[in-house]
Amino acid sequence: MTNNRSRNTSNMPKLVASLLAAVQIPDLRNKIFFTIFMLIIFRFVAHVPVPGVDTQALNQAFQQNALLGFLDLFSGGALKNLSIAALGVYPYITASIVIQILTPAIPQLKEMSQEGEFGRQKINQITHYIMIPIALLQSWGQLTLLNQAGVFDTIDFGFNFITLTIMVSMVAGTVFLVWIGELISERGLGNGVSLIIFGGIVANLPNMLGQGLYMQNAMGSIIVLIIFTAIIIFTIVLFSEAQRRIPIQYGKTIMRGGQVQRQTGSSILPIKVNSAGMIPLIFAFSIVILPATIAGFFVNPLSDNFGSNLAKSISGFFDPTNLPYWIFVFILVVIFTFFYTLVTFQQQNLSENLQKQSGFIPGIRPGLPTQEYLNKIIIRITWAGALFLGAIAIVPFFITGLTGIKSLTLSSTSLLIMVGVALDTMRQLESQLLMRNYQGFMD
Repeated sequence: MTNNRSRNTSNMPKLVASLLAAVQIPDLRNKIFFTIFMLIIFRFVAHVPVPGVDTQALNQAFQQNALLGFLDLFSGGALKNLSIAALGVYPYITASIVIQILTPAIPQLKEMSQEGEFGRQKINQITHYIMIPIALLQSWGQLTLLNQAGVFDTIDFGFNFITLTIMVSMVAGTVFLVWIGELISERGLGNGVSLIIFGGIVANLPNMLGQGLYMQNAMGSIIVLIIFTAIIIFTIVLFSEAQRRIPIQYGKTIMRGGQVQRQTGSSILPIKVNSAGMIPLIFAFSIVILPATIAGFFVNPLSDNFGSNLAKSISGFFDPTNLPYWIFVFILVVIFTFFYTLVTFQQQNLSENLQKQSGFIPGIRPGLPTQEYLNKIIIRITWAGALFLGAIAIVPFFITGLTGIKSLTLSSTSLLIMVGVALDTMRQLESQLLMRNYQGFMD
């Protein structure tokens, strides 16, 4: 049956043939359709608004506040509608990052991380518990920020029953989205939480492109924008797939038939150039947007006192239209790339695990020398990953200057997320096809 299908699709392009083969396999087809169905439910939820919202004031608030645009990225566009899913999966992502950073510092968490699947389930449960207070605080912060922009026109905003009801509904929306994401990871195809972010970006892409083209009639600028976008996507794929392969030798002494025999083998330890993914971008933009957001609460256009002037200066420095803002973003991305990569690398205990499996790097002694050797390699290749992420973060500023098209500040981050999620989903689909003796996407 498999050979017949392979012959029937041999004359088709590899991608089309692989997609047809995936749809023809019942269990794989069910995974694909289940994933699509869950994403459709997510898009319906993203359009269920909370009560008392002035949509015109809401749109104006998004144009004036870069933080809202950043948070809308991780809500999948739900914040722009101020729906019950306006928080998106951002509280869960924040909780996951907090747990990853605290794991090497807290002995109990470190022990759980070394207990296999059972330990991972316990850590995931703790992450869900931490997510709830983070979601509550974020919902209150978002509602306060939007209320100052005049978004709520029909309700008495404050810490009352109506506001509390809206906050609880937003937290419930986050829990629902995370549950959908975990269902996709368990029964569907790909990483569910990442696919929710991916689905929101894709759903808003036509509107984003339409606004950019509407604001600019020069065909030359549009062509330049398309060329730069293609270059960015190519670079993202290149660095996402780039890795340093370290040869590993295995040797084990066994007793067989009363004789001592030594079994040997070899393998490869791949270390990715960009092992931090998009996490440094999240850290950097969260921090760089925060001072201007806080200063915005204290700016009084009618006042000329020291506090108001200081707030205006801070808001001006952290204005996304200024070059110093992007220089600061670049520096933060590089710093956070090294920080996150080294923290996660230490959690893996590669040298210790290699020694337990009787593995060693040729020419390097096991134990501490192996750890020092791997640390040098990690630091060396992380420079490439850090500079790549820094360039991805700041490239919208220069593209806007060249083309004059007011693209979204975080468009390159959106591309990084989209390409990363697409590659991960394609790998999973390819592995499913190869298990059934079909030709995959990427071979």
